[in-house]
Amino acid sequence: MQRIKWWHFWWLVLSSVPHNNTLENVLAQRNSGSGQSTSLEESLNARCGIEILKDPEKNPNTTSMAVSRLVKTQHQPKVRFTGLQIYANDNMARSDMAVTNCKVRVQLPREMDVGSNDTIVFCMLTWPEDLKIWKSQDIWGAPGVLYESRLVGLSVHGKTISGLQEHVNITMNLTTNINESQTLTCVFLNVSAQEYSSAGCLTQWKRGQSHITCSCDHLTYFGVLMVSVPLSSEDHEILSYITLIGCSLSLFALVIAVLMFITNKKARTDVSMKVHINLAIALILLNAHFLPNQTVAALPSNGLCLYMALSLHYSLLATFSWMALEGFHLYLLLVRVFNIYVRRYLLKLSVVGWGVPAVIVSLVVIIKRDSYGRVPVDSSNSSNTTICYMANDTVKMVTVMGVFGLVFIFNVTMLGVTIARLMSLHRSKKVRQSDCYRAKRDACTLLGVTILLGITWGLIFFSYGNLPAPGLYLFCILNSLQGFFIFLWFVMSLRKNGNSTAKASGETPSTSSQVKSSQISSV
Repeated sequence: MQRIKWWHFWWLVLSSVPHNNTLENVLAQRNSGSGQSTSLEESLNARCGIEILKDPEKNPNTTSMAVSRLVKTQHQPKVRFTGLQIYANDNMARSDMAVTNCKVRVQLPREMDVGSNDTIVFCMLTWPEDLKIWKSQDIWGAPGVLYESRLVGLSVHGKTISGLQEHVNITMNLTTNINESQTLTCVFLNVSAQEYSSAGCLTQWKRGQSHITCSCDHLTYFGVLMVSVPLSSEDHEILSYITLIGCSLSLFALVIAVLMFITNKKARTDVSMKVHINLAIALILLNAHFLPNQTVAALPSNGLCLYMALSLHYSLLATFSWMALEGFHLYLLLVRVFNIYVRRYLLKLSVVGWGVPAVIVSLVVIIKRDSYGRVPVDSSNSSNTTICYMANDTVKMVTVMGVFGLVFIFNVTMLGVTIARLMSLHRSKKVRQSDCYRAKRDACTLLGVTILLGITWGLIFFSYGNLPAPGLYLFCILNSLQGFFIFLWFVMSLRKNGNSTAKASGETPSTSSQVKSSQISSV
């Protein structure tokens, strides 16, 4: 994952209070190689200490300052140091004096042994709103998001404090909900390595608590990371087996469904069956390119990996397209009902279902071919198993998540229309089936329509990128077996059509309610 230049952070630090070293001057110094460039550590220390220490006459013991997104205070003990408590909110910081709406509370231990000539400096930094468009893990290289974009700096001017037996405790009040897929970790900013680290820090927090305490053995710049709850190796293995078995079963079942369609003359004349079989073919392509993907990614051939990535992207988009066309076909059957003849209907659907994905993939190849490549299955662990897919997150969000987002919204609407139609039939006295039979048929119809429209894929939208373990199990089971469920739907439809043909000479739907009921069940 690419990181944003560290001068974004320098800009934050250097622009917190008025001074002569503007960002442009710092960058000019760095680029000219004049030897006077400002390091990140120097910038942090300058903003959090020197500006206050330049004017000690304000208060020889304690001085506070709050400017923009920087809150600072210093304390110079005049008696033997026995510990110190510091309180801070967004507007001020005080030592040994509580503040209203306290965001951070710091307890310094006696072991620090600070003398009357030493100055304890506290600062709290929050970077600007216009930098929040960037992910904090891109800026810092961290595996999570920095809580409230906040850093707490602690130092003793002119001294290095580390290896404390009595830990420094930094307590932060939590005002943002932490969902089940996230956990909190205390870290400090390792300036020399340009990364976050948790070495020497203990995290004291339980889910549901309104505060978190970071207990550390040194003084530096601290923060709290919200990180995704990692899956155990056992869960990874189980999910891999579920996916492998489900996709293999779906691939086999869908091939059988296509063969049944080819050998059944009546099915070949049914427009709905033709739409279903195109979705089945798209899923066959998707599973056929997904199952061997890890094996191909392990091979040294870049050309073969590129083909696999292109094919996987195309078949995934084709699957989404035919899910949308299933929704459109459902719209014609349930909303328009009559006068729905469209000339060369299936040909036009095929142009959209197979052509639009081809156009999208072609544009990606022409504009940015290197968007395809080897991608780690677990984005938080680049050394993990890789697959051949899309390496560019922006292209993936636009061409995959963006397309599916539109399909999902449309198909959820169509599912709502189906439910509304079924409920209207329930209120109609002209539908004569028994309640038990009707409930079974309606339940099967709704389950079948849900599978055909790909509603189960929408689980990813409710995860905000991080599904908890139960959600992942549900997602893998339902979506890897989608092809098998479509096969069952296909077999039931063939059986139902056979039964309706046998009864056609004796019974024919005559009322509008019966027509609608027949159309819903034959989708």
